[in-house]
Amino acid sequence: MGSLSIWHWLIVLVIIMLVFGTKKLRNIGSDLGGAVKGFKEGVKEGSESAAADAQASKTIDVDAKPKS
Repeated sequence: MGSLSIWHWLIVLVIIMLVFGTKKLRNIGSDLGGAVKGFKEGVKEGSESAAADAQASKTIDVDAKPKS
């Protein structure tokens, strides 16, 4: 944590809670969690669509036989 001890960080946390209030901090935390969840879902969908595109882009290399 650098040159600051745990007590310094606790005092900073208490000051932040006094300035913003616990309700506002809870709302910020839930908004941040929702954004992270949306980002993870977007990355997951992107990798799934890339795999589907790779699967669909395979070509079949055969010679056609003439009709008899």
